Amino acid sequence: MRIALFTETFLPKTDGVVNTLCHVLDHLARRGHASLLFAPAGGPGRYAQTPVIGLPAVPFPLYPELKLVPPTVDVSDRLAAFGPDLIHVFNPVSLGVAGLRHARELGIPVAASYQTDLPGFAARWGLGLFSDLLWGYLRWVHDQADLNFCPSRFTLRELAQRGFRNLRVWGRGVDTERFHPCHASADWRARLTDGHPDAPLIVAVSRIAPEKRLAMLRPVIDALLGARLAIIGDGPGRWLLEGQFAGTPTLFTGYLRGADLAAAYASADIFVLTGANETFGNVVLEAMASGLPVVVPDTGGQMDHVQHEVNGLIYRAEDGDALTAAVARLAADLPLARRLGAAGRAYAERQRWDVILDGLLTDWQALIPPRRLALAA
Repeated sequence: MRIALFTETFLPKTDGVVNTLCHVLDHLARRGHASLLFAPAGGPGRYAQTPVIGLPAVPFPLYPELKLVPPTVDVSDRLAAFGPDLIHVFNPVSLGVAGLRHARELGIPVAASYQTDLPGFAARWGLGLFSDLLWGYLRWVHDQADLNFCPSRFTLRELAQRGFRNLRVWGRGVDTERFHPCHASADWRARLTDGHPDAPLIVAVSRIAPEKRLAMLRPVIDALLGARLAIIGDGPGRWLLEGQFAGTPTLFTGYLRGADLAAAYASADIFVLTGANETFGNVVLEAMASGLPVVVPDTGGQMDHVQHEVNGLIYRAEDGDALTAAVARLAADLPLARRLGAAGRAYAERQRWDVILDGLLTDWQALIPPRRLALAA
């Protein structure tokens, strides 16, 4: 197959969309399929075997880290030269609309991925009016796709209730070799606990922004005397959050990647997710693969994977006291923490990227007319 991909965000940005897309491009190279990626400028010119066409972009006012390429951009010459069998648009907001338009012009099938809950974020920012407008806009965008992929059953149900059509779950995997309990490190534990390695260590891995609700962890660390907290990530809200946690045993590491991130997970005792608008929650699977007991809210894509008191603990999303109680329970009951961590690791081992991505290739192939595939062969 020859697949053209359009994404609203790519390297050097770090988020779940970019992580997933990189796995897709790696998999296309392994399976011998040709691909071409259109993305905002500023990233690499090639990833794996895929040429990357960088296009001028401007920041999205409601979400400045999202750089938007105007939907009027014309890349028809590049597409014609490549000759795609199918176009896939990731998280379409602006550049993805151009991808949808070009697919219609070429008369080829188009798939779309819904991956970021922008309307939910807008509502949490106090911009309810914009939330309603975003839902209407995104529904119009996704209605133009032949198939819309959702990262979780939770997200699919929400989109179906809001009138989105042609929906299918395309889940996510986790690299269980990179994220593994064996990567625990005494050096990293000493660093993350600020020299108190015997203290219970709680970690949160997240982009630091208001919609991630990391401030909910302040009462947690206040209540758990002797515990340490490490917040791994960065973002526009970091300076404010650091002020809110001043005087507490909390370490801000900034972004960690690769072996450093794997070691940080594996060196901790408890993982906490505070964001309630996650369409999948890649970090939850990474923590589970690392052998950590996870504490997550009862809304979001992670509900596809976490079972209460089986491989994690689930708290009511808007109940800060319930969050504190869940973390305190694990800190006080080490046998429970170990049991949940081991069950989470066993679950993560079944979420292999190669199986999940082969399923995506099968869905793509089903969209392409057999005659076109025969000509390509």
